[in-house]
Amino acid sequence: MNSTEIMTWYPNQPAIYDINKTYLDNADHGPFFVADIPPRKMPPKSRWIDFLGHHIATPIGIPAGPLLNARWIKLAAELGFDVLTYKTIRSHEYPSHPLPNMIYVDTKGMIPDNNPSITARRIHKPTPHIEDLAVTNSFGMPSRSPSYLFEDIERANTFLKEGQVMIVSIVGSIIPHVSFLQDFIYAARLAKEAGAKIIEANFSCPNVDKKEGILYMSPATVAEFGAALVKAIHPIPLIIKVGLFPSVDLMKEVMCAAAKAGVHALAGINTVSMQVQDEEGKPALGEKRLTSGICGGPIRQVALDFVQQAHQINRKQKLGLTLIGCGGITLPEHFDQFLDAGADVATSATGMMWDPYLAARYHQLHME
Repeated sequence: MNSTEIMTWYPNQPAIYDINKTYLDNADHGPFFVADIPPRKMPPKSRWIDFLGHHIATPIGIPAGPLLNARWIKLAAELGFDVLTYKTIRSHEYPSHPLPNMIYVDTKGMIPDNNPSITARRIHKPTPHIEDLAVTNSFGMPSRSPSYLFEDIERANTFLKEGQVMIVSIVGSIIPHVSFLQDFIYAARLAKEAGAKIIEANFSCPNVDKKEGILYMSPATVAEFGAALVKAIHPIPLIIKVGLFPSVDLMKEVMCAAAKAGVHALAGINTVSMQVQDEEGKPALGEKRLTSGICGGPIRQVALDFVQQAHQINRKQKLGLTLIGCGGITLPEHFDQFLDAGADVATSATGMMWDPYLAARYHQLHME
């Protein structure tokens, strides 16, 4: 395969994450990719950019989610993604939600905003056009044991090439006899000791306990947790992952609180939480999961709006935050839309899983 013969992957090839298998099956036996790695011509170093103190070849990458372990990091690096996020870890081993963890859904087009009245319907085949592809994402942030993570994160770092960097995503847990903040700090220190070069704290996950998943909605909590984590991992840069805000005013308060706390970067959005129903109008993921996070093309516009707003706030308030945009990037030109909107780095999860050649197409586009 030469640079002009990048294989067409979607929709005839399956996703490299098998949605019919469990999280552990995918972690232990995936990624399910048996194909050629496209050759890559690296841009000259004069065009590389600084990202939180690391020199990266291009501002595209993968957010927390698809890269379950070192083997997944290795493939993503070979495929040309330069900012790689190791799947969210906890301070202790933690199981995944039961199957199904991902299903195809129909959102009836682009999601206009974070409207809780909108319902997604389960479908059984993906759309023929990847820009319209939508899936749920309901895992509950599972994590392997600390001993596994110590070895695997170190191994993952060895697979990076010059011009690439790996972020390790962390989250705190609600456990007895330990404060939520203290457990967050335990997870952060685990990541640091395992060799993380950059750490991202997940303050937004729609598929877990509300206390775990909506931290980003409180400026006071962002300030408290942000400052404590910055101190715990110094001098490693801290990113906080956030979701959609109900108002621009709250977004500004949170961003100002984060910057004042010493947070280095903001990543958003996470998924968009929606009710997901089956053909009979029942909860598609079971009665205990009435809502779940929607990923893929239909959330792209709200994600772009988020990036534009964050960029304006960052500039007007002179916060100096690095912005990482995510949400609905499934075609190579979508990366540019996010970068043009003000993101310093643009990342793709669903797009990468259903088209692993997405980065190669982006590089080809920018080398012509």
